[in-house]
Amino acid sequence: MVLEPVRENNESLESLVIQARRPDSLGDSPVWTNENRGRYDRSKLRYPSDLTDEEWALSEPLIPPGKRGGNRRTVNVREVVNGLMYVLSTGCQWRAIPKDLPPRSTVYDYFDLWSWDGTLDRIHEALYTRCREQASREASPTAAIIDSQSVKSAEKGGPASIRPVTMQARRSRARSGTFLSTRKAS
Repeated sequence: MVLEPVRENNESLESLVIQARRPDSLGDSPVWTNENRGRYDRSKLRYPSDLTDEEWALSEPLIPPGKRGGNRRTVNVREVVNGLMYVLSTGCQWRAIPKDLPPRSTVYDYFDLWSWDGTLDRIHEALYTRCREQASREASPTAAIIDSQSVKSAEKGGPASIRPVTMQARRSRARSGTFLSTRKAS
């Protein structure tokens, strides 16, 4: 039967994963060396999503300073980034942000501002470029893989064609003031 070779292949790959070795480097050392474990250990952080001092040192210069005039910024921006990372890593709702992080409105407002002014894009681009350069690669990829699903969505217009449908307001007619004022009396 055709399933036999596939099953054997999967079982051999599973055994490689269990041994914590990369399939492309069978003779090399395990992926999780003592050095790597120490580098990726997040047990000393309050939440696994919190930034380490090294990560914060890379991110801090990319965050714009507070605006001139008006009141001074009173919020700890690192805590705002930690709150944002918590939401992104756990997938929790904004209202479920723990109480020891800044208020959800503060975290969301900074998220909204940084999305609008391009700060998040600049941080992503800078960190992405740095990771590629550390891996001895060019700053931007020279090749891309496109699957059939990507081609199909591009033919239809991609995300831009479905955005207005998902952005429509969803209010029930019972809560609509217009509906209540135009109802006929029985």
